[in-house]
Amino acid sequence: MAKNYKKTVIACYLGFVTQAITATFAPLQILKFHKDYGIPLGKIALISTVFFLTQLLIDVLCAKFVDRIGYRKSVVASELCSAAGLISLAFLPELLPDPFVGILISVMVYAVGSGLIEVLVSPIVEACPFEHKEAAMSLLHSFYCWGSVGVVLLSTLFFAVFGVDSWKWLACIWAALPLYNIYNFATCPIEPLVEDGKSMGISGLFRVPMFWTAVILMVCAGASELSMAQWASAYAESAIGLSKTMGDLAGPCLFAVTMGISRVIYGKYGDRMNLMSFMMGSGGLCLICYLMASISANPMIGLIGCILCGFSVGIMWPGTISISSQRLPAGGTAMFALLAMAGDLGGAFGPGLVGAVTQNAGDSLQKGMLAGCAFPLILILALLAMRSFKGEKKEAESVM
Repeated sequence: MAKNYKKTVIACYLGFVTQAITATFAPLQILKFHKDYGIPLGKIALISTVFFLTQLLIDVLCAKFVDRIGYRKSVVASELCSAAGLISLAFLPELLPDPFVGILISVMVYAVGSGLIEVLVSPIVEACPFEHKEAAMSLLHSFYCWGSVGVVLLSTLFFAVFGVDSWKWLACIWAALPLYNIYNFATCPIEPLVEDGKSMGISGLFRVPMFWTAVILMVCAGASELSMAQWASAYAESAIGLSKTMGDLAGPCLFAVTMGISRVIYGKYGDRMNLMSFMMGSGGLCLICYLMASISANPMIGLIGCILCGFSVGIMWPGTISISSQRLPAGGTAMFALLAMAGDLGGAFGPGLVGAVTQNAGDSLQKGMLAGCAFPLILILALLAMRSFKGEKKEAESVM
């Protein structure tokens, strides 16, 4: 019987939606945690830090151990951890003497699932026998964007109908999706990315210059994306005077929408486009968007720059993965894991830099955004360097 790879792709789509749920749901409850459990806002800020640090740790571990454990067991575990973490978030803070410890444990559990999803889903799709894999990869990553938008909009609607006090029920409802997706990953066809014994491994990757260029691209992609996404709401509130709810909808939500549109466009028409040229154009647009947000005297133009930035960064993460897969076909799981780690590092470092510059400049968010211009600028330079690696595939084969 012919293998049903459509089921594999659907499972991967839902995997990225699951990751969006785990990354987005808890930050929406920050004020609720503060009010119900009396947790200082300074401590609550650690939730995102713990989430990303756990993901980084999982990225590193995946590079060494996933091939031994197997893709199917690992990706099923990703959905199980995601569901368990979301459910425990509803109950564990009440069961432990310190609610904050219960929240952090829950976040760490679903961050393990999120980290596994981030590393495993892309190579699972890459190993499927499809044509135009760059387009398939871009469309796949768009589901993280739609998942983020869906979590914000549906959670806002749920709270409007049932009240914010019902957030624990919503956490359990969101957990139903990864629980359902366990069945999908347990039964769908999953092909090996690289034949046994033919993967380059970490040491082999480290000897290939193009891999280090891809790492720089991923760091800048993560920094360009998260620096704008995490500060877009604050920009909308401080520069235009919108409320917190409207700031979230006009900032991060529309940012995610435009990022998803970018990925869908390349997913639909990518077979007619040159990926490197599309990324170069996106990098230039990203730099313009940061300049709009940082030097424009008109706050509405600045907000438009924030929103359009989502479109400009949309192709960067999946595009870098696609280029790396083409030119380093023996990179294997280690390559996907290390590239994901680089993207997470950029996502952790970029917003911190913008925030530090903003604080040191007298709380001027525009000056913080001006410092963020460095990320798309370095990204463009890395793309120019990537274009020079013509014979990289042969070089990669020589280090195996």
